[in-house]
Amino acid sequence: MQRNSTWSTLWGKAFPTICATILSTSLAFAAPTKISPDLKGSNASGQVDVIVQFNHMPTAAYHQKVLSRGGAIKRKLSRFKGAVYTMPAFAIADLANDPDVVYISPDRQLHGAQSGSSAWNNDYHTATINAPAAWAQGLDGTGIGVAVIDSGVAAVPDLTANNVVYSQDFTGDTVNGAADQYGHGTHVSGIIAGNGYSSTGSNDFYTFQGIAQNANIINLRVLDKTGSGSESQVIAAIQEAIQLQSTYNIRVINLSVGGPVWESYTQDPLCQAVEQAWQAGIVVVVAAGNYGRDNNAGTNGYGTITSPGNDPYVITVGAMNTEGTPDRIDDLPATYSSKGPSLFDDVVKPDLVAPGNLIISLYTPPETLNQENPGNKIPTSLYQTNGTSASSGTYFILSGTSMATPMVSGAVALMLQQSPGLTPDQVKARLMLTSFKGLVQAATITDPTTGQTFNEQADIFTVGAGYLDIQAALASTALAPPTVGSALSPIAAVDSSGNVVLEVNGSSVIGGDSDLWGTSILWGTSILWGTSDNGQSILWGTGSLTSDSILWGTGTLDPDSILWGTSILWGTSSSVSDSELSGSSAGSSVPAKQAVSVTTRGDRRNR
Repeated sequence: MQRNSTWSTLWGKAFPTICATILSTSLAFAAPTKISPDLKGSNASGQVDVIVQFNHMPTAAYHQKVLSRGGAIKRKLSRFKGAVYTMPAFAIADLANDPDVVYISPDRQLHGAQSGSSAWNNDYHTATINAPAAWAQGLDGTGIGVAVIDSGVAAVPDLTANNVVYSQDFTGDTVNGAADQYGHGTHVSGIIAGNGYSSTGSNDFYTFQGIAQNANIINLRVLDKTGSGSESQVIAAIQEAIQLQSTYNIRVINLSVGGPVWESYTQDPLCQAVEQAWQAGIVVVVAAGNYGRDNNAGTNGYGTITSPGNDPYVITVGAMNTEGTPDRIDDLPATYSSKGPSLFDDVVKPDLVAPGNLIISLYTPPETLNQENPGNKIPTSLYQTNGTSASSGTYFILSGTSMATPMVSGAVALMLQQSPGLTPDQVKARLMLTSFKGLVQAATITDPTTGQTFNEQADIFTVGAGYLDIQAALASTALAPPTVGSALSPIAAVDSSGNVVLEVNGSSVIGGDSDLWGTSILWGTSILWGTSDNGQSILWGTGSLTSDSILWGTGTLDPDSILWGTSILWGTSSSVSDSELSGSSAGSSVPAKQAVSVTTRGDRRNR
């Protein structure tokens, strides 16, 4: 293991505090090596659905190990080294003693990472991430297949049969098949490949279109009409995407679903499945989760990344709030967006962020999300010259990292259309390298609905390498090594001197010291992650770097009150002018930005 890139002594003073808090949370779920923590409470006299991972692809002899203990096969998982079984809970411990069994975990329930919203405004996310620059080059995702593993896709005009080239249901719905009954998958698919048909006409002054309007959607339904699905259904869908890879040129998997982290990514069956897809040459884009407001562990939302977003191979996406403008200099992290590091492994996540708040995309009226959130429908006057306050039957608002994730999936489709030879690692590294670094440093955000206030900061565990910039990604010619795993997300650790370092495995360059991918370039040379011209660290503020008040507040380092600061989060200034919020893209110096206080426009938390 290679160690690189000291961030700052100041950060190192308090990083052990948050790590200790996260670690204590992890230890609370400690379990036998081969049995997941959430199986400990299984009813000893009952049956339980489990995913059993073996050391080889399971044959009849492997299945017999479970059958002989009273189990039954529920689902085989193709190339996955395991299967789903229903078995007596009391027999799990005995099965775990078998030397061919690697890990046993429940077939967990997963959910879409979206939130409701009662506000609407026009949607400028495409301008914020510079998607029009790609369209001007004639890039629209043509020929690229994106597997959307979600709640299905509804029959809507903006997603025609030309877009949705394949559909398959994994929920067992014999009536509706792969048609969306919940509304989440249709919304996600519209962000990727909506063609804008229903808002393109003589009476329309604004068109709602996806990032890669001509990409092919492979619809793999895993969530039912309540937005729930099992881990094994998602794994089976991932396996099907790999199987169909060459048939539909599937280059991207979009996973706007997730669940709690119960174990290391090296044991998590869902993480193992996404790694298989990555190794097969498919870019896997995953939602970070919507638990950034969760302070139950005393970490102010840090350490809340969900599975499989905790896997270092995949691209994990957090959410930004565009504040209802096309200009990104006023954009802020969404308060609900989950933050790293990951539980158990301390993987630095998310990898980057994209717009995810109050995003307008597609729906149909019968879907569950529409029934639960009638205020999310937009008036036709928002995009038609002769429109009224009547609700649109096509467009609908949702918020969450679920909405940010397809922004990146669409961007990946554009990149691969332009440069088909890029490997998943090269795509990930280039997206991180070219992401916009000039973010507002910190803000105290007030939710206008609840009156709650949140301290947000553009640190590496909140925004990763920065804000998605499609134009910059397409303009870049930088190439990471093509080796699988060369863009592994690094692991955060504290060295013997108390400094925070990035540790990377194998040939990964994301946390490396090379001229191309060194930390100062990837995460920027500005106050985000760099040093000043005189060599002094200016990572977090402009005051005395020996003062704990710069980053952690005005008192002692108490995790309940000071962990991420309850007063001056980034320095001594409380406001800045708009001119001070300008900045440029990857690797460039940006002006020092101080803390700001705002009442955000509809920053919605996860339900």
